Amino acid sequence: MLAGDFRKGSTFEYEGSVWTIVDFQHVKPGKGAAFVRTKMKNVIDGKVLERTWNPTEKLTEATIEVKNMTYSYNDGELYYFMDQEFNLIPLNHDQVEDALLYIRENDPVKVKFFKGEAFSVECENFVVLQVVKSDPSVKGNTATNATKDAELETGAKIQVPMFVNEGEYIRVDTRTGEYMERVKG
Repeated sequence: MLAGDFRKGSTFEYEGSVWTIVDFQHVKPGKGAAFVRTKMKNVIDGKVLERTWNPTEKLTEATIEVKNMTYSYNDGELYYFMDQEFNLIPLNHDQVEDALLYIRENDPVKVKFFKGEAFSVECENFVVLQVVKSDPSVKGNTATNATKDAELETGAKIQVPMFVNEGEYIRVDTRTGEYMERVKG
């Protein structure tokens, strides 16, 4: 893989670790050679690094295996995920932190592996969750674009329209943490 071929989500090996591109920009200055400015994240320890690359620089593409799994339970320290063969994979909080805001027990997830070692969990792009805490709706204040704080059953805190009440189910975009719509529970 060439640095000039970087896209968001590209994974590659660099200095003995596996990195993924979080953001990139191809730059062609008026004078001098073109370069690629990147923001990259170490997929194992989460360290973020900004680096500039020559577009012709060669890198080894990392092969990431993705398995469909189910979130089983948490024992206080580790989070357990089950594959289709009923094997349990334990992961620590740092590896599942982003997904925890939007998953419940028995929810489907995608677990990413590098050389047989699990390193991260991704939940579905859209999930339906129950609102467990929010301020009550105020009559006459439901037709505007005003929002209020709400807490979901997973503990995630998001902004919802004024007409959403406790006990209702809503669809959430897990990539942005935004309210999408109310749904029937």
